[in-house]
Amino acid sequence: MKGAYETGVYRNVFSEMGYTDSEIDKKIREAFNTVFYGSEDERFFHTVGNDMGYFEDTGNNDARTEGMSYGMMMCVQMDWKKEFDMFWKWVYTYMYNTEGYHKGYFGWSCKTTGEKNSDGPAPDGEEFFAMALFFASHRWGDGEGIFNYSKYAREILRVCLHNGEDNPGLCPPMWDKDNKLIKFIPNCDWTDPSYHLPHFYDLFALWADECDRPFWAEAAKASREYLKKACHPVTGLAAEYANYDGTPYKGDAQFMKQFGGRHDWFYSDAYRVAANIGLDYEWFKACEWNCECADKIQKFFCETVGNRNYMTYEIDGTVIDQPALHPVAIIATNAMASLAAKGKYSKECVELFWNTPLRTGKRRYYDNCLYLFALLALSGNYRIWK
Repeated sequence: MKGAYETGVYRNVFSEMGYTDSEIDKKIREAFNTVFYGSEDERFFHTVGNDMGYFEDTGNNDARTEGMSYGMMMCVQMDWKKEFDMFWKWVYTYMYNTEGYHKGYFGWSCKTTGEKNSDGPAPDGEEFFAMALFFASHRWGDGEGIFNYSKYAREILRVCLHNGEDNPGLCPPMWDKDNKLIKFIPNCDWTDPSYHLPHFYDLFALWADECDRPFWAEAAKASREYLKKACHPVTGLAAEYANYDGTPYKGDAQFMKQFGGRHDWFYSDAYRVAANIGLDYEWFKACEWNCECADKIQKFFCETVGNRNYMTYEIDGTVIDQPALHPVAIIATNAMASLAAKGKYSKECVELFWNTPLRTGKRRYYDNCLYLFALLALSGNYRIWK
């Protein structure tokens, strides 16, 4: 079987289930307009002057490379060049480190004024920045300065792989060069399963600096194999943070203090694994395991959870007495897994998502980012731009 990269054909799962083109288009348009230009208590896109903008993490009152890179990816998929450039200019103006230990990386969190909360990077931001910039280059063409999209995409990936090699005083690379796996942060020896995007790495292997293309091809294979270890064999669930052998990363007392407690369970970051597995299968169909894992995740939530009273879980499904912080994100990512799922719960998960509104309130940012991605993916609009 060939994926969308080769065929150019993207599934419209909503259409397959009987929703009309006008219904689908209306749902996408209204959701994006709400997040970007809705009322003050709905949107979380904010403009700065006429040429910059940012996504606010409404739960933490900051702007994160996660959300900024997500916004850029959404905009290139929607053909919103103006907003894409506004995001990228804000990112490069405020988040980029021009000096110091983290030179070349983007500070993962800033105040909404632009002042950095941290100089340190989060690798998921960098990989999304690079992919969105490549797509922008291919869809709209390269411009001048920071809008020479492909130039900056290659520079980001170069730093991700080679930072500190010639200067030990700089922060190390974001990928472990031995096992080819992305790190949670550069200065650690564990990872975050939701950071593993082999469908991005396959494209980096085509478009990054020529000398690094073999690495990215190997990284794609390594991440696909890694996810098989990180996802539980029965439930399909992965932990937020995990060791390189796939087991949940428990850390020590210092880790708990630094990172705010436990992360060895199925919790917020981990929801994205289902979405990533679905999109990887849609784009490349490199591994039928994606289908098996997507089916297990959907079965777990439809059979075991069932009542939509989402909690926190050990990866074996054991319930932890702590409500899920982002229940709409679970619904969205479980639906996006239907790009790979072949089991009987695929339709149920998509219908539940279709009938779930955008989240409102303080915690709406993360849920609604994943909601918009699921809308794009399930309508055939989360595409590779060559």
